[in-house]
Amino acid sequence: MNVMDLFGLQGRVAVVTGGSGLYGRQMVEALAGAGAKVYTVSRNPEANEKFALAMREKGLQVYAGVMDQGDEQSITACLDAIRKAGDKVDILVNNAVLRITKGYHTDSALFDQSLHVNGTGLMMVSRVFGDHMAEHGGGSIINIGSYMGLLGPDYELYKGTDMPTDFAGDYFFHKGGMQTYTRFLAGYYGGKNVRCNVLNLGGVFHHQPEEFVQRYCAKTFLNRMANHTDVMGAVVFLASDASAYITGSSIEIDGGYTAK
Repeated sequence: MNVMDLFGLQGRVAVVTGGSGLYGRQMVEALAGAGAKVYTVSRNPEANEKFALAMREKGLQVYAGVMDQGDEQSITACLDAIRKAGDKVDILVNNAVLRITKGYHTDSALFDQSLHVNGTGLMMVSRVFGDHMAEHGGGSIINIGSYMGLLGPDYELYKGTDMPTDFAGDYFFHKGGMQTYTRFLAGYYGGKNVRCNVLNLGGVFHHQPEEFVQRYCAKTFLNRMANHTDVMGAVVFLASDASAYITGSSIEIDGGYTAK
């Protein structure tokens, strides 16, 4: 056997929530490039379809879908539409996130909405698609976490910039909870051959102020921020048979930020 065959995703179907976003785009392209048929889903069908069309023009099997992560009926309808298209889902990437709070003293209604979409919503998506995978013999759930789910904020990074520093804390809360929830899912679905792991991502370069970029890079071992390809390999690895004996694990893709 050629070991590279373990990384192939031919004949498999993936769903990436928030797939047309900054990090989601490289996840979608990576999975499709490895041979999977990929559905990029979110509340924004226009952005999804535009991105999916661009991917199809590159010869990749990428299609748009609609899903409101805060609405269980919408999640179920998304899976139903995929099944009606003749597909079963083998890979779920929980990448979507709603960031609406406006500081530590934000209105509690915004906290509730954030935690509903990013907490309850994550659990609903995982349950709907996890049950589907279990019913069909297995699959891989990949949760997209953050170094902010492992560490507290470093306010020194933002000095001298106009970047906001009044964090509400909800993002830290649900990305931290994602670590343990990943292990729960690994245990719950393990007997059904459904694996679940979490990728904790570092900051991606997106033309932030120079002062911030310099300070952030100095915090990493690799002396740089993430780029538009840095997540690709890990996503394909966790989606494929190359990671068949890995579940309940955390992989930090942050250039060593959390290890320094």
